[in-house]
Amino acid sequence: MNAASCTGASATPVSQSRNALTLARYLVVGGCNTVFGYGCFALFTMLLTPILSYGYVVASLTANVFSITFAFLGYKWFVFKTKGNYLKEWIRCVGVYAGSMILSAAALPLVVGIIRRQPGHDQSAPYIAGAIVLVFSVVFSFFGHRHISFAEGKQIPQSPR
Repeated sequence: MNAASCTGASATPVSQSRNALTLARYLVVGGCNTVFGYGCFALFTMLLTPILSYGYVVASLTANVFSITFAFLGYKWFVFKTKGNYLKEWIRCVGVYAGSMILSAAALPLVVGIIRRQPGHDQSAPYIAGAIVLVFSVVFSFFGHRHISFAEGKQIPQSPR
């Protein structure tokens, strides 16, 4: 039994090509999502840092609310190209991102603290930390969206009656 049959994946050249195209589209749409999401994070950090001690954490959570819907539509329409099921897929998408958001919000203070120990990075630490944490979120999100948010429904064989 090969690895493809153990995972239920097909190893045909057509499926490999389809998977490569899906990954390529994910990276392109993900690039747009990254710019949009990080732009929201930077904007909210700039606005909230003067009024809150941990404004960058609140900024991260707030930016995620805006960027999740933006990302969901890009992935639905251009990457996984699913039809219908908007609410169901959006809820699953939010679930995938919720895990990422919680991990990011927990990691940010630690990463900010480490970066602030470097001379000259006190003010830029939240921005640098946000970019570092973002890399891990991208990887986590791809697999979550592929296998949860936009997973193709598996047909359950019916027994003859």
